[in-house]
Amino acid sequence: MHWLARAKGAFERLLEAILIFLMIALTIVVVVAVVYRKAGASLAWYDEVASVMLAWITYYGAALAALKRGHIGFDGLVLALPLRWRLAAAVIAEVCVYAFFLLLAWTGLVVLDVLEGDTLVSLPEVSVQITQSIIPIGAVLFLVCETLSLPDHWRKLKAGISHEIPPIDLEESAP
Repeated sequence: MHWLARAKGAFERLLEAILIFLMIALTIVVVVAVVYRKAGASLAWYDEVASVMLAWITYYGAALAALKRGHIGFDGLVLALPLRWRLAAAVIAEVCVYAFFLLLAWTGLVVLDVLEGDTLVSLPEVSVQITQSIIPIGAVLFLVCETLSLPDHWRKLKAGISHEIPPIDLEESAP
């Protein structure tokens, strides 16, 4: 499992780097747009590009959250179940997540075919397929992250350890 932990760590750093790049790029776009607007010359492409970048940040951020098992969950409820039911609930949940993101990836590819030839309104040289490619890419990234985090998640479930609630150190909490 050592190679899996290293792969997970490398993938986490890659996603963080992509997110940092996207957030810096979005910040620059917003600042430039504000400066132009204050100077009386509004950028026609700003709104469209900024919204696309925000969508990309959302998809990459969701994948990173999946890698860290940081999405909203019900650890308290699941951990209250007996071990056999806890593991069964986890398997059902994972199957649902995988099914949803496989469907999203497939649907995203279908959408890309439908969008063939369309371009951004404000930047006709940019294909909408490029901007919307984040849908299948994000779905696949989520699946990869879910898979990389699954062994640790399974181990914690079996041990009754929560991803959401940090363990309480009884020595520190005593008066």
